[in-house]
Amino acid sequence: MAKLINVGFGNVVNSQKIVAVVNPDAAPVKRMVQSVKGTNGLIDATQGRKTKAVIITSDRILILSSLQPETIARRFAEAYKYEDKGESEEHDNE
Repeated sequence: MAKLINVGFGNVVNSQKIVAVVNPDAAPVKRMVQSVKGTNGLIDATQGRKTKAVIITSDRILILSSLQPETIARRFAEAYKYEDKGESEEHDNE
């Protein structure tokens, strides 16, 4: 089952589609964002705030977030740690 990761302001992303979470200050990332600006390939989830992370999906969609990449990565890890704990508890009870 797909897990949804909060990327700020109530916006969520399917965690199974996330390929990378990167800093928007790198020149190659800036070029990627500029190349998809104005198309359906860019989703701005910053609510008008400064972009601090760019989420790259397997569908080649870029999602702009105002959360730090580390925060998104921690939320991603927490979602899957919770799943792993649940699975191991199920196996322990068998």
